[in-house]
Amino acid sequence: MADERRILFVGPPNAGKSTLFNRLTGAAAHVGNYPGITVEQYAATMRLPQHGGVVAVDLPGTYSLAARSPEERIAIDALLGLDGHAPDAVVMVVDTPRLSRSLYLVLQVLELEVPVVVALNLMDEARAVGREPRAEALSQALGVACVPIVARTGEGMDALLAAVDAVLDDPDGAIPGCRHDWPEALQADVEVVAGALPAHLEAVTRGRVGRAHALGRWLILSLHHDDEALADQPDLPRALVAECIANAEAQGRDPQQEIIARRYAWIDAREAQFLGDGVREDGPTPSDDIDRYLLNPLIGVPLFFAVMALIFTVLFSWADPLIGLIEWTFSLVGGGVGGVFGWLSASAPLGGATALLGDFFVDGLIGGVGAVVVFVPQIALLSLLIAILEDSGYLARAAFLMDRILRAAGLPGRAFVPLLSGFACAVPAIHATRTLPRFRDRLLTMMVIPLTSCSARLPVYTLLIAALFPATLPGLWLPLRPAALFGMYLFSTVVTVLAAIVLGKLVVPDQATPAVMELPPWRWPSPAQVLRITWRRTRGFLREAGGIILVATVVLWGLLTFPRYSPEELVPAPEAAALEAQGVDVQALRDSVALERSIGGRIGKTIEPAIEPLGFDWRIGVGLIGAFAAREVFVSTMGVVHGVADADETSTDLRERMTDATRPSGAPLYTPLVGLSLMVFFALAMQCTSTLAVLKRESGGWRWPALVFVWMTMLAWGGSFLVYQGGRLLGFS
Repeated sequence: MADERRILFVGPPNAGKSTLFNRLTGAAAHVGNYPGITVEQYAATMRLPQHGGVVAVDLPGTYSLAARSPEERIAIDALLGLDGHAPDAVVMVVDTPRLSRSLYLVLQVLELEVPVVVALNLMDEARAVGREPRAEALSQALGVACVPIVARTGEGMDALLAAVDAVLDDPDGAIPGCRHDWPEALQADVEVVAGALPAHLEAVTRGRVGRAHALGRWLILSLHHDDEALADQPDLPRALVAECIANAEAQGRDPQQEIIARRYAWIDAREAQFLGDGVREDGPTPSDDIDRYLLNPLIGVPLFFAVMALIFTVLFSWADPLIGLIEWTFSLVGGGVGGVFGWLSASAPLGGATALLGDFFVDGLIGGVGAVVVFVPQIALLSLLIAILEDSGYLARAAFLMDRILRAAGLPGRAFVPLLSGFACAVPAIHATRTLPRFRDRLLTMMVIPLTSCSARLPVYTLLIAALFPATLPGLWLPLRPAALFGMYLFSTVVTVLAAIVLGKLVVPDQATPAVMELPPWRWPSPAQVLRITWRRTRGFLREAGGIILVATVVLWGLLTFPRYSPEELVPAPEAAALEAQGVDVQALRDSVALERSIGGRIGKTIEPAIEPLGFDWRIGVGLIGAFAAREVFVSTMGVVHGVADADETSTDLRERMTDATRPSGAPLYTPLVGLSLMVFFALAMQCTSTLAVLKRESGGWRWPALVFVWMTMLAWGGSFLVYQGGRLLGFS
C-alpha cells in the first residue's frame, strides 16, 4: 500500500492530465468528493522507481487558481494542503501545442512555492504543428524540471517518474526560482493583504514570504466579486481587499489587471526563447481547417442537430432492448421467488407472514433493485457518447454553436446536450451536466432538466390522450391526439426555457462575465479513456443514487401495501361468487379495495381537498403518490385503482373504466379538461424519486433537491389550477 507521500496532478482541461494519471496509476482509482462540493477527485497508487508506492491525486481541470469556481477552489486548497494533506510534489500537466496559454496556470502554481515537475504533454501534436518547445530552456526559465511526454502513447514516462523521484529526494531544490518584477504600487497592495491573512492561511505559508505574497495576490483576484466558491470562508479579509482595490482605482489602477498582465508579459517576453528559431507561428492547423466548415452556422448547426438527433435515437433504440431485457430478467427472478414463497406460504404454519415476506422480496426488494438497474443502459450509453464527443473535441464545438442561443436563457452552450438528454431520461441527463465547467451552470441546468418531457411521461400522456380525447375535433380534419401529444412536448420545452430565465435571475444569478471558450484540437477518442469515463459515471450512479432509489422504492411499496387484509375482509365470499358469475375480476377488485384502504390510499383521501381544485379526486391522488417511484407507475396504479389487472397505457379495459368512472355526484370523473389538467401536472411536477436522488448526489446535499421539489410542485399545482378552473370558466366540463 502507498505511503503518505502525496503527488498532485494539476492542469487545464484538455491537456491530457487524466490520461497521464490513468497511465501512471493503471486507472486503479477510487473516487472522493470534496466536502460540500460535488466535483470529484480521483486518487490511486502510483509506483516510482526509487520511492515505491505513493498516493497520486488527479485534481479537476482548471485554467487558473482564482477562486471563481469549485474546480479552482479545490486546486488551491489541495496545493496549499488546506484539505488536510500537504502535497509532496506537483506534476503540472501542460498543453504543449498551446504553451503560452498553459504557462499562465504554471506560473500561478510556481508562485505558491511548492515542489513542481512540469510535464510537457501532447508533444506529438506540438511536433505536428511545428511548435515543439525547448525543454531545457523552459526548465531554466521556470526553475523546475520540464519533461516532454505523450501520455496517450507512454512516451517520456520513465523520465517523468525519475523527475518525480528527484523532487521527493530534494523538495527544496524543486521550489521554483522564477520571479516576477511586480510594480511597486501593486506590491504594496499585496503586502497589505498578505499581512492580514487569516490563521488557516498563515499556517500554510511556513514562513515563506513569497508564498504569503502569492496568497495576497490570490485574494485580490478571488475576492473582488465575493464569489460563491469562497462563501464558506467568512474570516477572509474581504473589507481590506475591497479597500485596496478602491484606493487603486482612485489612482487609475486596476490591481487585478496588473497581476494578470504581468504574468502574461513574462510569458510573452520569453516565448521565442522557449520555442526557438524557425518555429512556425500560430498559423492554421488541421483542426483550424476543419473548424472553418464545422463552425460555420450554415453547416455546423444542421450537423449539430443531426448529431444530437443521433444521440437521442441511440438512447431510445439501443437502450430499449437492454431495458426490456433487464425488466424481463427481474420479472423472471421475481416470479421465481414469488413462486417459492407462494409454495412456502401454502405449506408453512405462518402462511400469512411468509406471503408478506414474499411480497416484500418480489415487489419491494427485487422491484427496487430493478428500478435502479433499469437506468444503467441509458446512463452508460449517454456517458459513452458524451465521452466520445468530449475526447474528440466536438463537445467544445457544439457548445460554441449553441452558446449564443442558450446564453439568452442564462445557460452555457454545453447545457444543450444534458437538456436534450432529459427528453429521454432526467437521471442520465443530470449526470451529463458534469461536462459543464462551472457549478452555477451545472446547478441551473439540473434544476430545469426535470421539466423536459422524459420518456417516463409518455405512457401517462398516451393513456390520457387515448382515453379522453377524440380522434379529431368535430367538423375538422386535424388529428387531435397527435397534436395533443406534440403540444405537451412543445409546452415542456417552452416552460423549461422560461424556468431557466427566471431561476437564472432569481435563484442562481450569474455575474456579467464574458464567455471564454477554448477549442481543443480534433483528436481520435482514446478507447481506454472513454471506457474509463463511462465506467466511472455508471458506477457512481449505482453507488450513490442507487441506494436512495432502492430505499424510496421499498418505502413506496410499503405505503401501497399496508395495512394487510384477508381476501374475506376485502370482498366477502358470497359477494365474490356473485360478482364472478357476472364476469367481474374479483382479484382485481380486491386489489383495488386494498389499495383504497392502504396508507397510500388514505394519504390520497387526505390530500383530496388540495387536489380537488385541479379536477382530481382521491383515486387520482393515489396514482400521483404511486408515481413518485417512477412516473410511468401512474398507469399501473390507475389499473389497480380501477380494478384492471396488468394494465398498461394500451389497455382498452383501463381506458373504458376511466371513461366510465364517476364522481359521488354522478358526473364523469375523467373528462378532456381533467385529462389536460392532469397532463399539465405531470409535465410540471417533480414526481421521480430517482431524479431527486441523483440531484442530491450531484448538488452535494438535500438543499437543492428540496427546493426543486417544492417549486416544481407549486408550479404544477398552479398550472393545473389555471387549466382546469380556466377551462370551466370558458364553459368546458
